[in-house]
Amino acid sequence: MSKQTKRREALIYHAKPTPGKIKVVPTKKYATQRDLSLAYSPGVAEPCLEIEKDKNNVYKYTTKGNLVAVISNGTAVLGLGNIGPEASKPVMEGKGLLFKIFADIDVFDIEVDTEDVEEFIQTVKNIAPTFGGINLEDIKAPEAFEIERRLKEELDIPVMHDDQHGTAIISAAALLNALELTEKKIQEVKIVVSGAGAAAISCTRLYQAFGAKAENIVMLDSKGVIRKDRSNLTTEKAEFATHRKIDTLEEAMVNADVFIGLSTADIVSPEMLLSMAKDPIVFAMSNPNPEIAYDLAVATRDDIIMATGRSDHPNQVNNVLGFPFIFRGALDVRATKINEEMKMAAVKALAELAKESVPEQVNIAYGETRLAFGRDYIIPKPFDPRLIAEVPPAVAKAAMDSGVAQNPIVNWEKYKEELLDRLGSDNKMIRLLSNRAKMNPKRVVFAEADQLDVLKAAQIAYDEGIAIPILLGRKDTIKILMDEIEFEADVEIIDPKADEEEVRKNKYAEGYWQYRKRKGVTLYSAQKLMRERNYFGAMMVNEGDADAMISGYSRSYPSVVKPIMELIGMAKGATRIATTNVMMTQRGPMFLSDTSINIDPSAEELAKIAQMTARTVRMFGIEPVMAMISFANFGSSISPRASKVKDAVALLHEQEPD
Repeated sequence: MSKQTKRREALIYHAKPTPGKIKVVPTKKYATQRDLSLAYSPGVAEPCLEIEKDKNNVYKYTTKGNLVAVISNGTAVLGLGNIGPEASKPVMEGKGLLFKIFADIDVFDIEVDTEDVEEFIQTVKNIAPTFGGINLEDIKAPEAFEIERRLKEELDIPVMHDDQHGTAIISAAALLNALELTEKKIQEVKIVVSGAGAAAISCTRLYQAFGAKAENIVMLDSKGVIRKDRSNLTTEKAEFATHRKIDTLEEAMVNADVFIGLSTADIVSPEMLLSMAKDPIVFAMSNPNPEIAYDLAVATRDDIIMATGRSDHPNQVNNVLGFPFIFRGALDVRATKINEEMKMAAVKALAELAKESVPEQVNIAYGETRLAFGRDYIIPKPFDPRLIAEVPPAVAKAAMDSGVAQNPIVNWEKYKEELLDRLGSDNKMIRLLSNRAKMNPKRVVFAEADQLDVLKAAQIAYDEGIAIPILLGRKDTIKILMDEIEFEADVEIIDPKADEEEVRKNKYAEGYWQYRKRKGVTLYSAQKLMRERNYFGAMMVNEGDADAMISGYSRSYPSVVKPIMELIGMAKGATRIATTNVMMTQRGPMFLSDTSINIDPSAEELAKIAQMTARTVRMFGIEPVMAMISFANFGSSISPRASKVKDAVALLHEQEPD
């Protein structure tokens, strides 16, 4: 796509069909005069009076507790510089969009037309009663430091300058994991920081909070190495001035373990990389182009751990991993501030999440097949659905432990479920089944366990305690894949083709032959079939050696259903089988039948399938509301295929009047 095309698409995106990216949506009914009288005069007086009695009631009767102000004066916007408040508005609206889609936080973007520090601070203080939190955005240094410091001291709601702390939190999580992979200690590594703006200062301070030593840090600005003997240093730069007699980035990089880039593009050469210590950690976070191109860096050093701010390379340091979830946790306990303890808790939560098995939906979203903790995956991906349930609780708990929470959380499991419900990333039915499964985990045969995705599913089932996996497949392949995804569990692995399984295979073959010998099955053919995983797995279930079987990932539907029908068969009293698919939606689950078995069922068969589906739905604690679909619209077609659906509905009403 050409630069001009991208520009045109971006402008159309922001202008059509409605200008901008966010809007206010009513949360209460407003259809009748009665609704309006409750929403405004005279009904609105009642919550006003309650809040007058106790200001804390504002959280009970208004949106304050879930409302954040994104405030900027447009003096340091992205890579655009000082473009003014109006020109910064698209960015602030975009920030509001990210708050909403990642953490369900409502936002008003506020653009302030002043570069005066005192005037800016007073403006924010004057409007602060409206909001539950303040996100400062795109304010140039050094003014940003003073503005944030003062507002944190003078307001009793969370205040955070994301440009400083967002990058710091995400990069710190990545740094901790990179150090773990390279078996280096943060107290010992030599760190070079290119850049001395708000983000660079905040990053370095946070690294120090985790143990980095001041004597091991060299910071550079546009003039070179920040040394103690340089005059006219700002307070922030003086904090990181070094005694070392070096002046250039090239000198600073010699034997350095870590490079943190928050400056400008293409300032790091291959020669500088080669001069770094073994297993160098390079976070080149300048946008849109990093301090050294990713491809050049990894071609120069094969032992490098590389991160950038770009989404088209591994290990993207993206602030969206931080600010929505940090504010979510802070708002939910009504924290009076976002302190160091809360930021460090977010860092640890992100670092730990990167070490866990990656959900398949994340792999699919990013076009990956084998995302796993390692040099190319040291921080979670922004669309990882687990973030909402992991980071906010960590932040909220840190707020409580550090004494800044006004509304402590008591039931953490319930809180996590509420977080998941906010984004529709989970469903009550799934959680109900999961909780029920944890109470009595069943033995589940994974018939295609030498497929990576199937093995990951088994790992998740094991890790969450909802099943005891039994893995079928080639043992050597399964063990290699288990090592790859760090699936460390003492689970049963069975290869039906292996000689060591002869006794069990012969037992199952004898049993299968007894079931099917009147239908043309010989003992020899039964023995051959027991080498097939679907038959072997079905026999395990039939013989009580397992409770359930999962198959069909790499095999056709009929080849999976056939052994199940031959060995396990239909429920008592059933006359046919059908398939039900469950589709999870924001409104809840939808059950679709029959999607795979009966190609052209009669009206009687359709009615029976509907009854079977209703019984299945009730097993999940849901009372079914059923619809039968055909291609006719209110009798518009007299086709027999459409008419039989009408006949099936009539049969259902007759047989199931309720």
